[in-house]
Amino acid sequence: MTFTPDPHQEARRRELYGLLGELPDRNRPITDQLLSRETTDHYVLEKHQFDLNGFEPVPAFVVLPRQARSDRMPAVLFNHSHGGKYKLGKDELVRGNSYLQEPTYAEFFARRGCVTIAIDHWLFGERSGRSESSHFKEMLWKGQVLWGMMVYDSLRAIDYLVSRPDVDASRIATIGISMGSTMAWWTAALDTRVKVTIDLCCLTEFQTLIETKGLDGHGIYYYVPSLLKHFTTADINALITPRPHLSLAGNNDKLTPPQGLDIVDRQMKKIYAAHGAPDAWKLYREDVGHQETPAMRTEIERFLDRWLC
Repeated sequence: MTFTPDPHQEARRRELYGLLGELPDRNRPITDQLLSRETTDHYVLEKHQFDLNGFEPVPAFVVLPRQARSDRMPAVLFNHSHGGKYKLGKDELVRGNSYLQEPTYAEFFARRGCVTIAIDHWLFGERSGRSESSHFKEMLWKGQVLWGMMVYDSLRAIDYLVSRPDVDASRIATIGISMGSTMAWWTAALDTRVKVTIDLCCLTEFQTLIETKGLDGHGIYYYVPSLLKHFTTADINALITPRPHLSLAGNNDKLTPPQGLDIVDRQMKKIYAAHGAPDAWKLYREDVGHQETPAMRTEIERFLDRWLC
């Protein structure tokens, strides 16, 4: 799908990005150190260490198919979840998680001929050690926003992806569950190079979360100063329009109150229809909690078959 940039959307993207605190220069050079390259039974695993932000190194996995189907392959930014598992981070791509289906997404995307990247975000994996609240408080004092710094690293990871000679820059997707879900739709909203967005179990309508007294269900990383003065959840997701977007949710998930899902779904259907792309938006729901189900994985496969792979 091709689309013409919308000046109003571009202005709103700049407004949204401006809420993310003082961020490093988006054009600063990225340095990359390839630490190892290993061929497994299902894929090739590269371990990298990047300088994306000028503050601290960013460890990453890049997963490649064992046999490339073409010179330039579709690529995926995999966003790891939170779940209080600070030591896991990017390893979720290759090890999976208790609320994800098998096979792991490393194997899943390699089988589909994709290049997949996962980075350790601030607080997680090889970047863990300090508490979430400590990071948040220090950054706030310095004019930074923890979520903004995390989103910034994701945007730079896309910069790296499109620089690779084996990546088709016209076929970039992003996916994640929980915190990774929120990262998927924020990143896609801010970066039009993302052509396909898939988020699992964190399409949270902000005002409904307040009304249901569910704010403490999300970590402090989630909260952006003054956000509600400028954007609703639907407003942010509208910036993805008309690019294909699949959201998957559990009706019993306390992090995404169902009445909030109703609100976002109604608004997205109207917005996508107005852009002449009603079939590019889908919210798939099941009567489950905070988890990916086999049926959700099937929906993801179908969506990728249609829009990316």
